[in-house]
Formats: sequence, structure tokens, C-alpha cells
Amino acid sequence: MATVYEIVQGLSQAAANAYDGALDAKGEPLLVGLQREEGDAILDKRVMDGFNVKFYGNMMCLSYMSEVTLKEVYANGFETRMEEQIAEIVKFLKKEYKKITGEALGLKKKGSLKMGNVQSTSRVRTWVQAHCEYEIQGVTGHDVKDKNDIDSAIKSFLELGKNAKKPENVSITPKANEK
Repeated sequence: MATVYEIVQGLSQAAANAYDGALDAKGEPLLVGLQREEGDAILDKRVMDGFNVKFYGNMMCLSYMSEVTLKEVYANGFETRMEEQIAEIVKFLKKEYKKITGEALGLKKKGSLKMGNVQSTSRVRTWVQAHCEYEIQGVTGHDVKDKNDIDSAIKSFLELGKNAKKPENVSITPKANEK
């Protein structure tokens, strides 16, 4: 079992290896599953897309950004295509993590795809931002707090203030116009 630090370090390195123009050990382009890898790099219009990973606790948040056309946004199955794109990136991260560390990585999807923003910057350009959260399986050395534990701790802290007595040495009285 790996610690949180080792897993985050391996995943961060796997994500860093996916830069545009990366080559594998044989000198061939590294295929991550992004749209920018399709077509000819010199003759075709380059699609600007990429991804980012963030970590908190035993969770990984995978964010995907891409340039799309309005025609693609309004077409049926746009969210499905974004989910497939993120699934390809997760597949790459698992494969690259295994190559880096020699250990398998389990990522369990939590919730559904969240489409953060679809913004039109002009009549031609539109950007999409989507993210999905994954629970990292096999993490040791990390305490996961239950949301109810945190809520009850906050409530008990606030109750302390309600029941507090005024100290005896306080002689300040409110003015007539202040309440």
C-alpha cells in the first residue's frame, strides 16, 4: 500500500508527462486521448485542449478544458463526448502511473461530470470547462472525516458562545442609541 504522498507524486508526474509534443521511449508522439493529437500538426487547425489534476484528501479532481464550436455545443451527445474525453484521460493517467511507479492505481468515479463553464468568446470561439472527481483507491495514512463529524463540531463550538457568561470585571454598558 502506498501513502497519499507517493500516490499524489506518481499521479502528478503522470499528468506532467502529458504535455503537448511529448514523446514516448521509442520517440513516437505520446497519445493521451486529447483532441489536439488528431490530424496533422502542421496542416490542420490546432485544437486547444488540455487537462489538470488537483488533489484533496483521498480525492482527485480532473479538470478538462477545450476549444469547441457552437455547433458542437448544441449537438446531441455533447456531455457524453466530454465524459468519454475525461475517461480517455483517466485511462492514460492509470497507464502512465503504472509505468512510473510499477503499481496499479484504482480511481473510483464519485458523482457525475460537472460542466463548469461553456463560454463564447466570439462568434467563432467557444471554451468548455468540465471536471469530474475520483476517489483514489488504496490510500493509507489519511484520515477521512465524515461531513456529519465536522458539522457537529461546528455546532458544538457555536453553542459554547451562546451559553457563555459575561465576565465579572466587564463594566461596559451599551449606549442608549446602540442596541
